[in-house]
Amino acid sequence: MKVTVVGAGAVGASCAEYIAIKNFASEVVLVDIKEGFAEGKAMDLMQTASLNGFDTKIVGTTGDYSKTAGSDICVITSGIARKPGMSRDELLGINAGIVKSVSASLIEHSPNTIIIVVSNPMDTMTYLVHKATGLPKNRIIGMGGALDSARFKYRLAEALEAPISDVDGMVIGGHSDKGMVPLTRLATRNSVPVSEFLSEERLEQVKQDTKVGGATLTGLLGTSAWYAPGAAVSGLVQAIACDQKKIYPCSALLEGEYGLNDLCIGVPVVLGKNGIEKIVEINLSEDEKTQLTSSAEAVKKNNESLSF
Repeated sequence: MKVTVVGAGAVGASCAEYIAIKNFASEVVLVDIKEGFAEGKAMDLMQTASLNGFDTKIVGTTGDYSKTAGSDICVITSGIARKPGMSRDELLGINAGIVKSVSASLIEHSPNTIIIVVSNPMDTMTYLVHKATGLPKNRIIGMGGALDSARFKYRLAEALEAPISDVDGMVIGGHSDKGMVPLTRLATRNSVPVSEFLSEERLEQVKQDTKVGGATLTGLLGTSAWYAPGAAVSGLVQAIACDQKKIYPCSALLEGEYGLNDLCIGVPVVLGKNGIEKIVEINLSEDEKTQLTSSAEAVKKNNESLSF
């Protein structure tokens, strides 16, 4: 199992670290355009192998995509990161060109790969990879919903004063501050609806805190977060590599599901060795449907500014 991560910045390096520590991949390749940067990150990570007990080989390269040849899964994190006050959508123009170029280079050397898109605005970048590469829809996955759901569960556990292992919940919709749809109605604490424990007002606060989860961290850190995004990617990669058939909310190309067409947006999917093996259509309330439709309209507006 060979995995390539494009972009050796904080997010890309975290992806590589978490994938390596889980010890299911034989090799992880880090690619970056900055001379020596990916090589340095790879060497630093390899020097943790004996300490963390993994045998995954991590190598770095400055823009040599021939070293990525034969990758089973490729992760695209490259592009500029958010700064305080920036929306994910403001990154569109710069990151679109980067993602288009990177995806072409990856496909050239690994024509059968599955691509996971992390670069923002994530739903639009995922759609761009679909249009630019023509790969089957099951082989292109946007990461956002897995990260947003992890942040949702963190906020739920905080409100419930419960261990996170007791909490389950999901976020669908666009990976944006306004587009996320945290499904508070379906969230549970050990199978018991969280509404049994929390007031409507407190649940609404959890929902709003979840939606600005990325912006909150950008304000505190001065740049985008990296630990949770890296962990989210490693979860998706492992589900595919180990054929786990796990359900994650991911940005997927919709062709009629949820009444939506010709866009990528976060919905629950089953992940296995073929990538997206099934899009799961859950019964949404009228309010949730309205929120998802509104989110989809915003994503489509972003998509209109793309050129293929």
